[in-house]
Amino acid sequence: MSKEVVNNNFSEITFGRKSIRDYNQTFKISHEEMLEMIQEATTAPSSVNMQPWRFVVVESEEQKAKLKPLIRFNTNQNDTSSAMILIFGDMKCYELGEEIYNQAVREGKMPAETKDQQLELIIPYYKSFTKQKMNDVVKIDSSLAAMQLMLVARSHGYDTNPIGGFEDDLLAETFGLDKERYVPVLILSIGKAKEVGHQSVRLAAEKITDFK
Repeated sequence: MSKEVVNNNFSEITFGRKSIRDYNQTFKISHEEMLEMIQEATTAPSSVNMQPWRFVVVESEEQKAKLKPLIRFNTNQNDTSSAMILIFGDMKCYELGEEIYNQAVREGKMPAETKDQQLELIIPYYKSFTKQKMNDVVKIDSSLAAMQLMLVARSHGYDTNPIGGFEDDLLAETFGLDKERYVPVLILSIGKAKEVGHQSVRLAAEKITDFK
């Protein structure tokens, strides 16, 4: 278990989560702990373990100023949070496939022959995807990591706000990424909450579920 974890209560972490829009502006999260939380979040599943999620942590005043015009009505989170985590999906994630599978072999989690067999199938398959198909795959997988990061953050004593309202056509290039390769998925504000957050409601499971 992480040395930074301050809360390991599953119910409190999961069902106590709220979207926080106002943070303690003076509190900063160390790079070490931020990387630890991201590492924990990336134990989320992904299709054939291609791990398409990529993260940009925007924390300096200069970089937050670049982000501010792109996030519409979410500027208070940008102004007060410890950081804004930009989550992108890598449309060429398969280029790291061999590195991922080689690591699995080195760590004794996969036989070398299985690695070779799987990569011979997976890499051409991924390369055959249409742009829309790949976009769908990387966004679904990266969203799983984003949700896990929100819960991991709570275990470390922080809160978050998932933000979908931003100029997605400008985000990658503004932060030096190839916009054709890296598609924006979500922005997470993260920090020490200064508010308790709003109560919200959910539709009953019976209303949104069919049994066949």
